[in-house]
Amino acid sequence: MNPTDPQTFNHRTAQISTGRLYHFIDQIPRNYSPTRPPIICLHGFPDSWFGWRHQIGPWCRQGFRVIVPDMLGYGETDMPHDSSAYSTKNICNDISALLDFLAIPKAVVIGHDWGSYTAGRFALWHPDRLIALVMLSIPYVPPKEQYTSIEEIARLYPPYGYQMYFASESSTSEVEENLVPFLGVVFRTPEKAFPWSKIDELITNKKINFTDDCLLNECELQFYVSRFQRGMRGPLSYYRTTKTRFEEEKEAQLPANLLPNLPVLFMYGTKDATCPPASVQNAHKFISQLNTVALEDVGHWVMLEAQDRVASEVLRFLSSLGSSQNSRM
Repeated sequence: MNPTDPQTFNHRTAQISTGRLYHFIDQIPRNYSPTRPPIICLHGFPDSWFGWRHQIGPWCRQGFRVIVPDMLGYGETDMPHDSSAYSTKNICNDISALLDFLAIPKAVVIGHDWGSYTAGRFALWHPDRLIALVMLSIPYVPPKEQYTSIEEIARLYPPYGYQMYFASESSTSEVEENLVPFLGVVFRTPEKAFPWSKIDELITNKKINFTDDCLLNECELQFYVSRFQRGMRGPLSYYRTTKTRFEEEKEAQLPANLLPNLPVLFMYGTKDATCPPASVQNAHKFISQLNTVALEDVGHWVMLEAQDRVASEVLRFLSSLGSSQNSRM
């Protein structure tokens, strides 16, 4: 497994029971022992299985089977046109079906960004499939009792203003037409960030080289560009599910609290504007076994900005589970 070469990973595709075709990495250690729980990693926006390239190897070398799907709408995984297909309930059902396909009854679920939100909801929709939960950058929030529109969310917390733009249909073609500058701006450290809420704010000054100071090198950037050649409708559709998610969770009467015996690790960068400190503290109300790790001077892209630390902290967390993880398998 060479993080600079996507082809050195073990690629698979599967038609799962929900009817979706999923592409995923399935990295199995030599002399794999089922006493080690399998790990499934869920990426966020605008990412890919490739976002976990620096962690797959270290975890696999420590004996863990690591499964990393391209999420629905990304890469070589199916891209439904209807935005409702991207509701968290549907995505969680897909992840459960992928585990079924692989004959894995329970797993450690790790998520970043939208993948973190989805991982937290997986613990509500499919609590019986979890050994432990790791959330990166986006803290757990419980299902809402009352509907809050994305416009209201952006008003209450202005750093989330970009979500209102992504939820608009116009963002699809605008992002597609400006893919390189868009990725060059999104994948940045906080110190090098450009303030923006709409794509036209990124391209008003054509003299700016948006790939300067990008966290991705030229080869990595081009790989991401190739992954989004099918279009951005699928990835952006996650932001268009606010009402659908609320209605599905209300109908199912999902609980606010995670299971009291579920070990949970939350890791975040202290300079990540999408992770308000109050939200981190609030998560403790709903998670009995919550461990938090603050990555000082790190922004949103923790798997890139703190590659080794993320890998080692997860290994430390899993080793601390001891015999309790075997009882959950």
